[in-house]
Amino acid sequence: MKLSKKDIYQNEEEFHNLWAKTIDANKINVDDFFKACTAPENRVILQKLGNISNKNILEVGCGSGEASVYFAKLGAKVIATDLSDEMLLIAKKLAENNGVSIKTKKCSASKIDFSTETFDIVYAANLLHHVDIKKTLKECHRVLKKGGVFISWDPLGHNPIINIYRRMASMVRTSDEHPLKVSELALFKKHFSSTQYEATWLFTQLIFLKFFFIDRIDPNVERYWKKIIQDHKKLEKLYYRLEKIDKIVLSTIPSLKRYCWNIIIFAAK
Repeated sequence: MKLSKKDIYQNEEEFHNLWAKTIDANKINVDDFFKACTAPENRVILQKLGNISNKNILEVGCGSGEASVYFAKLGAKVIATDLSDEMLLIAKKLAENNGVSIKTKKCSASKIDFSTETFDIVYAANLLHHVDIKKTLKECHRVLKKGGVFISWDPLGHNPIINIYRRMASMVRTSDEHPLKVSELALFKKHFSSTQYEATWLFTQLIFLKFFFIDRIDPNVERYWKKIIQDHKKLEKLYYRLEKIDKIVLSTIPSLKRYCWNIIIFAAK
C-alpha cells in the first residue's frame, strides 16, 4: 500500500527518532566525514565551496549533525534542520563536543520555515531520496540569497549491486526511499540558473562486496555507508586504488556515471 505524504513524513520522523537513540555523539569524529578517503562527496564539496567563514548555511535534513558542526568549525553560521527531534538533540550535543555553536530547528524539507533569500548556502546530504524532490528544490531555491548555492549529494538508483544491497538492508532504511534517477536531474534546471554534477563510487563499490562476502558483515546490523567512514584508515589503500580506476573509467566513459553510488549536485541561484 502506498503511503500518503503525511504518513511518509511521520514514518521518516519515527524511524530517525529511533535511530537517534542508538547514536552516541561522544563517539562521532566530525572531521572524518569531510577528510576521510571514503568521504569523496564532502571532499569535493569543500574544494568547490572554498572559504565559508561567516557564510550563512542551512543544512536540511541534518541527521546527527556532522556536516553542520564541521561547517561551524570552519567559521560558518549554521542552522541545522530535521524532522527528528532526537536527531536535533544529537546535533546540538555534537556541536558542544566540538566547541562550536549551531542553531537547530525542526521543520520539513518541503516547507522550510525561514524567510526568502536568507542563506548563502543550502546543504543537503542523503536527503532528496527521502522527500518530495520538486517541493524541496522549490523551497531550497526560495530561501537562498541571489548568487547562493544549493549543494546536495544523494544515492543514484541505477546500479544493480547497490539495489540488491538496498533490498537486503531493509531494516536500516525506510520503505519510502527513492534513490535519484538521472532523469530527475532535469528538475534542478527548472529552479536554478546553473547546475553541475559529479559522481562518486563506481568500482569503489567493491568495498561493499568485501564487507558482505569477506568480512561477513550483516547489512541490517551495520550500515555500510557509516562503516566506510568508521573504517576509513583500514580501507585507505584499497579505496585509493579503486578510486584511480574510477577516475580513468568515468573520464573515458562518462555514461557510466549513472551506475555510480552517489551523485553530487551544485545548483546556483
